[in-house]
Amino acid sequence: MSAPLLDLDLLRTFVAIAETGNFSAAAHSVFRTPSAVSMQVKKMEEILERPLFVRDSRSVTLTEDGERVLTHARRMLAMNQDLMAQFHQQHLQGVVRLGIHDDVAERYLPEVLSRFARTHPGVNVNAVVVNTEPMRQMIAERRLDIALISRLPSQKDERPCEVLWSEPLVWAGCKGGIAHEKVPMPVSVWDETCAWRKAGLEGLEKSGRPYRIALESGHLSGQKAAIMADLAVAPIPKSALGGCVVQIPASYGLPDLPHYELGMILRDDLPCQAAAAADHLRAAFAGEMMAA
Repeated sequence: MSAPLLDLDLLRTFVAIAETGNFSAAAHSVFRTPSAVSMQVKKMEEILERPLFVRDSRSVTLTEDGERVLTHARRMLAMNQDLMAQFHQQHLQGVVRLGIHDDVAERYLPEVLSRFARTHPGVNVNAVVVNTEPMRQMIAERRLDIALISRLPSQKDERPCEVLWSEPLVWAGCKGGIAHEKVPMPVSVWDETCAWRKAGLEGLEKSGRPYRIALESGHLSGQKAAIMADLAVAPIPKSALGGCVVQIPASYGLPDLPHYELGMILRDDLPCQAAAAADHLRAAFAGEMMAA
């Protein structure tokens, strides 16, 4: 017997409640009555056979199961929105100015932009590879429409930041190398604004592990070069491992690292062609997350 399906309208209402924090505001945003919204939530909870919200007199909060549903709901809505845009927004024209980290550009950008070009032939994407802090400034100055930034979950952003991707950071070293055994341990990082650096060095300092900064590079390729030469270890995303770049075993006692997030920041008064590109990015990384 096949599992029941959750209607996209239910998911849209669910996300609205999670984002607004109460049924009345959510009802206004999805153009339904509060009682209709309550019925939709009841239907979802019956289908999933567990509560999704904790309710009090003024607001609602997500249960642990509700948090899981929210992640998938956002992905499903983003993928549906991108599919519809491919049929209804082919007439769009203009330029989208996109800022992106070099590691994301290296691993994901060619395929993502290629798909967008096929579905939106009248839109040109001008991409610039730059680090997070300059991107924040460029968004504020309206020199970028979209910025894909690297951040830690604990970081606070002045502008709304939508998380597209999350994965663990790991300590990476050269296969068969000995850099991680040296005292002080040589580390490759970028400057103080880098989320990976912050996570790695704070972990080493809290654990009392002696280290020295052997290389500073704002590019993943530079980090990998230092690792493959066995000149240093580095905190990098787990998905960046491969070949001679391997995760250092836990038995060597390096501190655990947190997840990092790929966040999307949008400029104010986003043009319609940039909004279409943002939908495409949401769907692309939703697909990556579901595949992972």
